[in-house]
Amino acid sequence: WVGVAQAQLALNNFVSPHAYPPFQRLSMAAAKPKVSFKITLASEKTQPFKVITVPEEAPFLACLKFAAEEFKVQAGTSAVITNDGVGINPNQSAGEIFLKHGSDLKLIPRDRVGGITA
Repeated sequence: WVGVAQAQLALNNFVSPHAYPPFQRLSMAAAKPKVSFKITLASEKTQPFKVITVPEEAPFLACLKFAAEEFKVQAGTSAVITNDGVGINPNQSAGEIFLKHGSDLKLIPRDRVGGITA
C-alpha cells in the first residue's frame, strides 16, 4: 500500500502540459539576430552620432536613409565610410557591412564628398 499511496500522490501532483495554454517561446533561435552601428555625422565639428540597431538581414541602404533623416541631410547624396576612410557600398545587408567594416561608421553629406574647393 505504501507504493500505491506514493504513486497516487504523484498522480495527484502531476500537472498535465495541456492544462495550461502553451507558453510563447522566446528562445535565441527564434529571435532574429541584430547588429548595431554607431553612425557619426562627419561634416559637423561636434561629431554628433546616432546608434541604430537593425536585423542582420536588413538592407544597409535603409540604415543609411534612416541615419540621414535623423541628421537632416539628404540620403541620396550622402556617403558612408569607415574610420579609415574606406567607402562602403550600401547595396548589401546590414550583417555583411557589420562583418566587413565593423560598427563604427561615418556619414558624409554630398556637399563634403569629392567636392572641389576653390
